[in-house]
Amino acid sequence: MNSVVLLDAAVVTRCRRRVHLEHDPGAADAPRAALDATTQRRIADTAAHRRSVADRLAEHHGADWVEVPPELPAEQRRAATLALLVQGVPFVWGGLLPADPSGGRRGGAELLVRHRGGYLPVIVVRHKVTDPGSGARTSPLTQPVLAAARTDPQRKVRPQSRDQMRLAHTLRLLQAAGLATGGRAVGGVIGLEADVVVWYDLDSPTWSGGHTAMVEYDARFADRLAVARAAATGGQPLAQPSRVTECRSCPWWPTCGPALRASRDVSMVLRGVEDTRALRAAGVCTVDALAALDPVGYPAAPMVGMSFRDAVWLARAWQRDLALVRRHRRIVMRRADVEVDVDMESFDEAGAYLWGCLLSGSDIGMPGGYRAFATWEPVPTPDEARSFAAFWSWLTDVRSRAAERGLSLAAYCYNEQAENRWMLSSVERFAGAPGIPTAAAVREFISSEAWVDLYGVVDAEFLCPRGKGLKTIAPAAAGFSWHDPEAGGENSMRWYFDAVGLGGGEPDLAQRARLLTYNADDVRATHALRLWMSSERVNDVPYAGDL
Repeated sequence: MNSVVLLDAAVVTRCRRRVHLEHDPGAADAPRAALDATTQRRIADTAAHRRSVADRLAEHHGADWVEVPPELPAEQRRAATLALLVQGVPFVWGGLLPADPSGGRRGGAELLVRHRGGYLPVIVVRHKVTDPGSGARTSPLTQPVLAAARTDPQRKVRPQSRDQMRLAHTLRLLQAAGLATGGRAVGGVIGLEADVVVWYDLDSPTWSGGHTAMVEYDARFADRLAVARAAATGGQPLAQPSRVTECRSCPWWPTCGPALRASRDVSMVLRGVEDTRALRAAGVCTVDALAALDPVGYPAAPMVGMSFRDAVWLARAWQRDLALVRRHRRIVMRRADVEVDVDMESFDEAGAYLWGCLLSGSDIGMPGGYRAFATWEPVPTPDEARSFAAFWSWLTDVRSRAAERGLSLAAYCYNEQAENRWMLSSVERFAGAPGIPTAAAVREFISSEAWVDLYGVVDAEFLCPRGKGLKTIAPAAAGFSWHDPEAGGENSMRWYFDAVGLGGGEPDLAQRARLLTYNADDVRATHALRLWMSSERVNDVPYAGDL
């Protein structure tokens, strides 16, 4: 059996069991899920983004720029890349570096940049790599080299662990091939904005415990390499199935999921890898074993992701197939005279294109019900400023009218992180545009008692073995249903793609209507959920302490 294992950079941020399955010959025929349409679209969008960056860089650098033909077989790409690097070409795009059999590595980078007799990697990603602030080291695309890097007064680095791990992997490949620059480990990233290279110092102790990115990478890669080699050679498996966040989108879930449910694995009710590992070490390996413990007794193991009591209660709820149980005898749900339910729709990292609102409660001289503030120009677009300003003006009017009448007001969303992020992003991106509020005004609102995160309320009041997403909780608790049988955040991305004609075709007006219906249902779902939480019907949900 050929035991040579070569791993790419993705393994260091990947589930250990997935690494095992990908290298286990016995798993070749195990069930796997196909890529869904949303994932396929994201892959295509990333490829298009990289192509756009490549074309811009090629225009800037002319004869100093050489692209390795992507259609070549892998071995020919490696040979072509090596030849260009040996020649000292300043910028090599699409390079695939020589494999490192002894180190177990393979891979490359979108851009390899000549520096001090060697090369530095620059990767191109389709997400944000900076935030407003200062301190990032950047260089313009006209000079995508470390020598041109300066401290940027307008940007601070947005730490992206996956990007740092990929850069570290590529640096190790360069070192193995004798093509590294020496000195500190440095790599660059071109992000969604695609206007600068952001440079990471991977030898800086910025990781937890004072680790550097290189130290973290080396530890993770050594672990994944051991897992893969054991699987490839038929050795004792070093990774067993365990439910983690990655499972939601993993192609191997059709293999792992049934096995975990059949064994009633304790990870089915826990949310953290550390807690699962600690309970297993204490001999608590199944949901039933956890459920049998005393929730108020001495913990079987130290817990960091949740309290030991909640873990036991979750296990008991899972045994009974309950969607949720009450943490407390009495549920507290803040209500007001005037109420607004808010839901925002965004397209990946590109922008927020729709703010939907549902006004209810006491009469303030404004029409109640649902209304939407949208732009149908593909985001990012300056028209976002208009739609956000219209939303903010309407919300400000509602707040003012309620205050003038001496009425209390509450505005609700489900998981405020998204809405808060895009409100703050909008005021920063469109500062000075007509109707755009100040950042201080937005921060005052989102930090006030009037802004209620319904997800936080659910989290505080209930334990939810099946998850706390709105699409899970609203039907199970309040009996709410969406008009669209495919309603969901991932699907809405696909609908938006067609709604604005991102694929090059004519904008699909039917998909715009579909998105508006979906958004209206989302705010009606939060409305229905909080009405239910305020009613006596909530007491029909079992109290966890009685299980």
